[in-house]
Amino acid sequence: MKESDKNIENLIRKMMAEDTLESPSIDFTSKIMTQVLVAEKSKAKSYKPLISKTTWLIIGFGLLGLAVYASLFSGTEYNLGIDKSYTERFSGFFSGIHISKNILYAILVVPFMILIQIGVLKNYFDKKYQL
Repeated sequence: MKESDKNIENLIRKMMAEDTLESPSIDFTSKIMTQVLVAEKSKAKSYKPLISKTTWLIIGFGLLGLAVYASLFSGTEYNLGIDKSYTERFSGFFSGIHISKNILYAILVVPFMILIQIGVLKNYFDKKYQL
């Protein structure tokens, strides 16, 4: 080792011996943790659903009303002024369309499966993010 390195080491030892270690106050950790908790709470966002409960209620009552209306007024006696020629045109138009059983089952089952997946995913993310 060089002479200058030894001198620097001796100087550092003297400085370290003279200097006392600084220690934090007794409640240092608790003060830091309270500041961290306050910062965490300020960053947290409150949960707001995209569609409110009142909107879901309105949609539900609308669909229920539509179903009741369709079941009560589906007879031919409540034709509401639609001429027979219009209904014959529409029935003639749709009579040429053939839907296979597989497509019909898919049309009927897929929406229910999507609704089930939405419910399962919503529960999963609610548990994951503690909402």
